[in-house]
Amino acid sequence: MLAKRIIPCLDVKDGRVVKGVSFVNLRDAGDPVENALYYDKQGADELIFLDITASHEKRKIILDVVEKTAEDVFMPLTVGGGIKTLDDIRDLLRAGCDKVSINTTAVKDPYFISRAAEKFGSQCIVVAIDAKRTADNMADATGEKWFSDLSMQDVILDISGRLTWAISTHGGRKMKMINAVAWAKKMEELGAGEFMLTSMDKDGTKDGYDIELTRTISETVSIPVIASGGAGTLEHLYEGLTAGKADAVLAASIFHFREFTVKEAKEYLRSKGVPVRL
Repeated sequence: MLAKRIIPCLDVKDGRVVKGVSFVNLRDAGDPVENALYYDKQGADELIFLDITASHEKRKIILDVVEKTAEDVFMPLTVGGGIKTLDDIRDLLRAGCDKVSINTTAVKDPYFISRAAEKFGSQCIVVAIDAKRTADNMADATGEKWFSDLSMQDVILDISGRLTWAISTHGGRKMKMINAVAWAKKMEELGAGEFMLTSMDKDGTKDGYDIELTRTISETVSIPVIASGGAGTLEHLYEGLTAGKADAVLAASIFHFREFTVKEAKEYLRSKGVPVRL
């Protein structure tokens, strides 16, 4: 069995690591490079670096921060936020990251994922899915022009009284009438190599991952799924990997504010029989 991964996430705004609840009410959590060095020494398996307001504010990726981070750490680095073109991906890979995370641009143009995978390889294309449980009133959700594309009709959301998840873009600011489970299948077909699956309902709450969402996506696709959103205890990490069937678990608050170390998390998981790299 492949070792499960523990992945700290650096949400960055204006060059500082921040943490909030459902991507809002942000508070400062330090310098990104210093955080990265700390996690590298702790034995984190990977690091995810997200400029969480890049798409919304239409800013370019802060390449200098990425370069400084990549120069000083030796674990795999994934970078996301504001990626709009193949040139953006090329610039990030040249700056030193190993994978890129794409959400908003994939929703605007799903075939961007296939072009990116063809150009750079599926192994470095992570599709971020920010999923939210649907309510009876989805008036705030919108469709996109490309829904007229017959090959995309199967991802249109149909709430019809059953549990489904819609997806959001622009750092959680916009909801889309897209079924998150069907979307994951479509993105895998188009060349995604991995998913970063965040529960918008759980993000920042420290109440645990949305296990039903995580398990549903993990059972639907054959590529790795990173569970994200809601980790507050070491038990939550265990639940995400076992009950949620995720390949990796992402956490921010519990690591940023030194409630637990990555080493403690790995030792706990190993004691529970989960294969991890120590």
